[in-house]
Amino acid sequence: MEIYPAIDIKDGKCVRLSQGRFESVTTYSEDPLKMAKRWQQEGAKWLHIVDLDGARTGSPNTVNLQVIRQIIRQVGLPIQYGGGVRSGEIVDRLLNIGASRVVVGTAVAADDALAQGLFRAYGDKIAVGVDAKEGMVAIQGWQVTTNLETATYIQHMASLGARRFIFTDIARDGMLQGINMEALAEAAIAAKGLPVIASGGVSKAEDILSLVQLRQSRGLHIEGVIIGKALYANTITLADALANAKEG
Repeated sequence: MEIYPAIDIKDGKCVRLSQGRFESVTTYSEDPLKMAKRWQQEGAKWLHIVDLDGARTGSPNTVNLQVIRQIIRQVGLPIQYGGGVRSGEIVDRLLNIGASRVVVGTAVAADDALAQGLFRAYGDKIAVGVDAKEGMVAIQGWQVTTNLETATYIQHMASLGARRFIFTDIARDGMLQGINMEALAEAAIAAKGLPVIASGGVSKAEDILSLVQLRQSRGLHIEGVIIGKALYANTITLADALANAKEG
């Protein structure tokens, strides 16, 4: 199972939100590049980077993109990028600066033709972000809740050609309350064998073992997990997370 340390960037700084609320922001570092190098040194094989300003406005933020370029050039780890990806042109731009995988959400939720085109053109370089709020899909930086039921939405995206999903339970994100295993399992079942990356709620090393157990006991393709606040609040170490992930 892959571990993705998260680096959320707002105004060029490394921050964390609670439940996606922009009024509830904690700054953990003035230098996201320094954090990226730390995770690399501690053994990370991937980084999950979110442009929070881009997610909110619908277009990647220029300042944040400069920071992300530095990370890509100086750290050398594959980057999974999310935030403000609303067109194929933006996907191209991000891949051209060195992102390995781009997360799409709002744009594909609103436009089946765009979704199908992106999946066909970029294949495994695209992941669909499925951000769930009480079982419904949220978009526009989690600020708007749609009438799309999560499992049905995942099945629909898969039918259009999606290759991978990132499932986030918004209520758990940044709260250090543990992963919503039931909701995650439902998402993985809906994905019908396509890889799902878990996000939101990791609070301790045992949560990783619980994910491994869920994957093994139910035969679900839970490919990895994104860890954010728990790393920054020191309730889990990256070394422990990586060690536990090796169990599955």
